Amino acid sequence: MRRSIYSPDHEAFRDSVRAFLDRHVWPRTEQFIEARAFPRDLWIEAGKQGFLSLDVPEQYGGSAAEDYRYNAVLGEELACVSAALSSSLSIHYDVVAPYLVELTSEARRQRWLPRFCSGELITAIGMTEPSAGSDLAALCTTAARDGDTWVLNGSKTFITNGYSADLVVVAARTSPEKRAKGITLFGVETGMEGFTRGRKLDKVGQSESDTAELFFDNVRVPQANVIGEIDCGFIHMMERLPQERIGAAVSNIAHAARILQETIEYVKGRKAFGQPVGSFQHNKFLLAELVTQIEVSQAYIDQAVMAHVDGQLTAVDAAKAKWWSAQVQNDVLDACVQLHGGYGYMNEYRVARAWRDARVTKIWAGSNEIMKELIGRDLGL
Repeated sequence: MRRSIYSPDHEAFRDSVRAFLDRHVWPRTEQFIEARAFPRDLWIEAGKQGFLSLDVPEQYGGSAAEDYRYNAVLGEELACVSAALSSSLSIHYDVVAPYLVELTSEARRQRWLPRFCSGELITAIGMTEPSAGSDLAALCTTAARDGDTWVLNGSKTFITNGYSADLVVVAARTSPEKRAKGITLFGVETGMEGFTRGRKLDKVGQSESDTAELFFDNVRVPQANVIGEIDCGFIHMMERLPQERIGAAVSNIAHAARILQETIEYVKGRKAFGQPVGSFQHNKFLLAELVTQIEVSQAYIDQAVMAHVDGQLTAVDAAKAKWWSAQVQNDVLDACVQLHGGYGYMNEYRVARAWRDARVTKIWAGSNEIMKELIGRDLGL
């Protein structure tokens, strides 16, 4: 089905993203996997193309697209290469950007945003803790005021870009007695004494993205690095999570759609019992179902993207898009592995990597179970 949410300008932008990927990413995918990270030069090149600054005003070096569809186009094309590339870059340009643009002081915007846009300053967001995953209200990391600084103690885990980030938006408890209403956000910078990183975590999938543990041992964070209002961090996060979740949904479906198309081409050429694998009725019917799942899901996500463009996307609708797209993505990719037969289980085949890479999407950005809980509450249950 023809999609209708993108204009010729959006498609021209898509062409520029594809040209960037053809030149700087596709030839180096094996290198990224081996290094378990995307190198600095790739970030710098993405910055030169304006891909990291879509939500940043021009006075700070941004492109100020002011249209979320450009974010969506970028997310789709990155996901077509790898889920890891999409997650690493989108954490920066799609998730962290609103915090820095909307909630920091003018001095900090001038300090951070130009390098954020150029790719010289890589960012991450530190919410998840060893004992608190989707339950942000259960954070144990604390920050205590000491004069004009805050003393930060605690740890974070499963942090995408955590190993390479120069700036991390960290959620910490500043008023323990207030629970969810006592959380504040801080900008923690590389080089601050007491801020250390653990090893790169050994993940099942998305090997290219550096994911790390972060540790804070009496880290002194200046008052100027407070992001947003004191004790309003939970509200700030809840207000911005819908964008993170619709961004995840966009990438999920684009990732699955690309691998499904590659699988269709594969079963047209692969033969068994003297005929193409795809011509067997079971496989033909299965592929018909998978294509339909993708296109129907895409239609919902496109509508959610437009709702976000219009400022109308609710947290509940974003939750629907997030969990559903993750489920469809995993179902489709599991079927694609099966259609490849034994080759689908070989790491050198993209379908195998995609299958592993996709599993985390049902967990991160709020687990699918939490998404259903939010939807259920909205139903009055």
